[in-house]
Amino acid sequence: MTRHLLTMVTVLAVALPAVRLLGQAGDPVVGTWVLNISKSKFSPGPAPKSETRTYVVAGQDIKASSKGVDAAGKPTAGTWTVNTDGKDRPMTGDPDADSLAVTRVDAFTVESIEKKAGKIVITARRVISRDGKLMTITFKGTNAKGQPLNDVMVFDKQ
Repeated sequence: MTRHLLTMVTVLAVALPAVRLLGQAGDPVVGTWVLNISKSKFSPGPAPKSETRTYVVAGQDIKASSKGVDAAGKPTAGTWTVNTDGKDRPMTGDPDADSLAVTRVDAFTVESIEKKAGKIVITARRVISRDGKLMTITFKGTNAKGQPLNDVMVFDKQ
């Protein structure tokens, strides 16, 4: 009996912080995130000069937007809607893809498939740290220029 009680206490100690975080925001991605260029890696590159992403609750969805400056100093902007139902949703402002399908792995992790004209071009995995302060997105695939893409973008929550 004591072993079962200890197991239950351990499970609750691990699960309650995640439940509390999800209950407060609905999804730990909600908020504003700033790209940490020094922690990120871009292949083939070059790295953008900046990017800020904002995620807000919109009914059952999360609406996302990004604004930044590319490597050449030109402004960038994009929008997309996130829902973890695995269905394709349109995205704008990304030269590599025009749709996104997202599936939840756990409370802090999602995987996505990006398509261009119906063809899968990029897969991604987004992980938010347990403390909710760091978001890491790993992208693999082919960019709009036909080059292999292998980026790791690290964002700090604001």
